Amino acid sequence: MRLLRHLQHWLRGTGHPLRVADFVPETHPVRQWADTLPWAALIAAVERNFAQRFPTPTARGRAPVATRVVVALELLKHELHCSDEQICSQLRTDLAVMYACGITEVQVNRTQAHFVLPELLTQFRRRLDEALLQELLAIQAAAAIEEGAVSPAHLVVDTFPSEQGSQRVNDAATLYKAKKKSSRLSGRLRSNVPPRGRP
Repeated sequence: MRLLRHLQHWLRGTGHPLRVADFVPETHPVRQWADTLPWAALIAAVERNFAQRFPTPTARGRAPVATRVVVALELLKHELHCSDEQICSQLRTDLAVMYACGITEVQVNRTQAHFVLPELLTQFRRRLDEALLQELLAIQAAAAIEEGAVSPAHLVVDTFPSEQGSQRVNDAATLYKAKKKSSRLSGRLRSNVPPRGRP
């Protein structure tokens, strides 16, 4: 109920509330993505960091948008390659985005252009520091390893797309060739060293 309390200033509407999960299939990519993230740990880390670095906000005015919503929008923005304006607009119209933001029920006011103003994401990003970003990455990595989604072994990732069979030089290919050359060279050196005779 805490999330709904934070969002009630833009969830006012008429009629019966809409249950968001009923309209987002379990096979929907955004739902599957949202179900893999350790939301409780991510939100706790953000709220703990902000509480230490920023003064207690005033109780005047509208209730703030829940941290879960802002964090989800910021992550979704990158996953879906959207601008602040586009992802905030999708929150208004896309039930899968609502689901990812942890919104379980909604009653919509048709006259409202946005549930969350795009400027809020800019303000949120300004508050993120390097220590918090590293903590959030560590939380996500630990959750992915625990679920077996990734291996804890060191990976070399080439993030620049290229066609299969391309001869383009990249860090992954260079490292692979260097390791291969190193192992061949050390093998040759071992085979060329004459055995030591006994005195």
